[in-house]
Amino acid sequence: MIAAGGTAGHVVPALAVADALRSGGARVVFIGGGRAEAELVPAAGYELRQIAVEGLSRRNPLRAARAVARSAAAVRASRALLRELSAGAVMGGGGYVAGPVGLAALSLRVPLVLTEADRHLGLANRALAPWARRVCLAFALPGRDGPRYRVTGRPVPAPATDRAAARELLAIPAQATCVLVFGGSLGARSINLAALEGLASGGHEGGAPHSGHPPWRGAGRQPDTVGERGRSSQSRLHVLHVCGSRDWPELSRRPRPDGYDLREYLDSATFSQALAASDLVVARSGGSVFELAAHGCPAVLVPYPHASADHQSANARWMAGAGAAVVVPDAELDGPRLAREVGALLADRPRLAAMARASAGLARPDAAADVAAELLEAAR
Repeated sequence: MIAAGGTAGHVVPALAVADALRSGGARVVFIGGGRAEAELVPAAGYELRQIAVEGLSRRNPLRAARAVARSAAAVRASRALLRELSAGAVMGGGGYVAGPVGLAALSLRVPLVLTEADRHLGLANRALAPWARRVCLAFALPGRDGPRYRVTGRPVPAPATDRAAARELLAIPAQATCVLVFGGSLGARSINLAALEGLASGGHEGGAPHSGHPPWRGAGRQPDTVGERGRSSQSRLHVLHVCGSRDWPELSRRPRPDGYDLREYLDSATFSQALAASDLVVARSGGSVFELAAHGCPAVLVPYPHASADHQSANARWMAGAGAAVVVPDAELDGPRLAREVGALLADRPRLAAMARASAGLARPDAAADVAAELLEAAR
């Protein structure tokens, strides 16, 4: 059984592990609530058993008290589910669901394996780690070593590899240079506005407007494979901008030029195709950095400044330190700045190719299989 919920950042890695488990012949059942998992888990073909649980508010005492009361009931409900399904092992995938389910597993002596995608243990994982069979980490963490801890990387879905097919699916011209912009399921306001200002109109370079003709537009052959990213000469720009649900009603009404494809949302499989089709990515730097690496994508990263323990800045430094990304602080991001950063990278194809290779070098393609192996061993 897999307990994961809240955001796609918790659910998508859990689904990658579930796929590895299922390919090995195991039955997988999810326990979750009513947020991202309620849509993503059934869509992936897995059974979801829902319990009433919510995250612990650190600002509202009344909501915190309600969450504690619900968590106690959720532990009882989880114990009943674990007994009913004769669970051989439980994976805590992070988020507000993992705490009650993990406690239920420990109380029934069901082996518990935890996964942590960030550069620090979340609240539930900190509480459960001393009793878990294994804690699988995306990154090596200070003080988290010894036989209980294993650095596996963050599990991600198997990456799309057919670039031509991906471009055909997303209606991206074969000869275009594609910049993919995204900021999570809700979206990132600062990135959304900067992209529309800087990439839809060409932005500004050195203070002078481009009048809709950015300096990276031109003619040239597009790379035929992911491995050829950055090797082509300059070509027409195509922007695939996934803005998220929060800004979609407003942004969808704004005028956009040909070649600027604004979308509210892409499902997991189509998002993988978008990564395979792109030449450069503009994004936040949460857990998706592992998906960028899996697809060998160079990136302009804009860390979310209010992320817990500032882990997005650490993720961005990890990619930038390897030569796979350029980092722009959120407070410094606007249309002209984004246009300059994107324009400089697309104008320097050897650098872009080197960034793509560096990104691919950070990938941990066996992460999902490694976590699945830990669960199967614990169940045995």
